[in-house]
Amino acid sequence: MRETELYPPLKTFLQGQGYEVKGEIGPADLVAMRPGEDPVVIELKTGFSLSLFHQCIARLAVSDTVYMAVPRSPGKRFARALKDNVALARRLGLGVITVRLSDGLVEVHADPGPYAPRKSPRKTQALLREFARRRGDPTQGGATRTGLVTAYRQDARAIAAYLAEHGPSKGAVVAKSTGVTHATRMMRDNHYGWFEKIDLGTYQLTDAGHCNLSKG
Repeated sequence: MRETELYPPLKTFLQGQGYEVKGEIGPADLVAMRPGEDPVVIELKTGFSLSLFHQCIARLAVSDTVYMAVPRSPGKRFARALKDNVALARRLGLGVITVRLSDGLVEVHADPGPYAPRKSPRKTQALLREFARRRGDPTQGGATRTGLVTAYRQDARAIAAYLAEHGPSKGAVVAKSTGVTHATRMMRDNHYGWFEKIDLGTYQLTDAGHCNLSKG
């Protein structure tokens, strides 16, 4: 497809809202005007790309109302890409429009405007908890998630080390001795397969737990 295929449905859509629309005005693919208002600038592309964002950011020099327009595709892959790119566009103060070429449907997913980020108290607390619980700095920044030494894994290794040294133990004793408050729950959940319940509240280390400790 060509970018020009997006132009007719967009022009019809904007004219229906009282805009006068013209294509290829200066560096802009489409410019729409209504009396007494700033120009609406729209960049047309066959898909999301970094260059599209760069172009739209450059157009902010001529108008605060800048949109990017791309064809809408069916399927989950495009839906995920749309969600991610809309989030990025909002952070940059840009608008996002899709055009369904099969019937000319135009949808506005985000309007340009100042971005006011909303903090997530839950995510902030999770970040702070992980930072506080992490013992030392065992993982270099930029490492892959595979094998990441989290605070949870550090606690599990502390429990495993205790069981390796002292043998089967009560959860309350392990918690007190290691300082891992949730030792009983962690052994019960057995996320890594390192622990085995042998009696009420009593756990021992599995072969997998011994093997992990031997790796250092």
